[in-house]
Amino acid sequence: MTLPSRKTLLGNALSLMAIAWIYGGDLSDAVRARTADVSAFMTVPSLERPAVVLAVAAVAALAFVVGLLQRKEDGFKGYRLLPIVLVGALFVDLVLSESRTPLTSTDIASMALQRFHQSAQERTSALEVPDDPRLLQSLLEELGRPPYLVRGESLPAYTLQVRKDCEGPVRDAPGVRAGTILYCVAPERQGAWVTMVGLPAEERFGPPAVVSVAGEARFLLVRPIPTDEAEPGTAFRDSLAAPPSPAGDTDAGSPRAGP
Repeated sequence: MTLPSRKTLLGNALSLMAIAWIYGGDLSDAVRARTADVSAFMTVPSLERPAVVLAVAAVAALAFVVGLLQRKEDGFKGYRLLPIVLVGALFVDLVLSESRTPLTSTDIASMALQRFHQSAQERTSALEVPDDPRLLQSLLEELGRPPYLVRGESLPAYTLQVRKDCEGPVRDAPGVRAGTILYCVAPERQGAWVTMVGLPAEERFGPPAVVSVAGEARFLLVRPIPTDEAEPGTAFRDSLAAPPSPAGDTDAGSPRAGP
């Protein structure tokens, strides 16, 4: 009797490593999502699915080892199990992925910020931005649920925190829970910066922090629009963009961090 071919050995080794990497990672994510302060998931990841795949893979790996110890040839069916488990699990994932959104938590948070910004901008006069918490609170009903979990629990709705006499967007918000929209109003209501507490785009788990990309806080600016001026766009501004002075000038100076 001879050992299986190098092709068979390599195929089984690669299949086992792929299963461990993909489904071991999924299992780790599912566990961490249940305990982390904030997780970048809309719903709690399944523990059962990756656990079942890993258990079946362990049985297939055992059959492979038995075949090696008994010096089975390539025709031994136990040598085929690990590739079959990998392909079958990936096929199930492909079928289930049709019902999942391809958007990340940062994408969904960005769209929620844009929607809130647009609604607040529509309620801005030619002289000042709104700062009534009751009015601004009503805008949250249009946003749906925040795309984050807090210790494994879905957040039912966004919350709002209105700050006044700000000189720039909020970049650090210790103690503020994920899913909170920070509406930071400039003196004399000449503008307002909108940010959100969630997670940085590069992180999937961690303490709550202002949503950022590459270390730059994502924010939008609500400002008074004179009747003879075009409606402003809703593109994100980052911390390198200069916020307006109380007079609305956006072309000079660098922003100072908000409180």
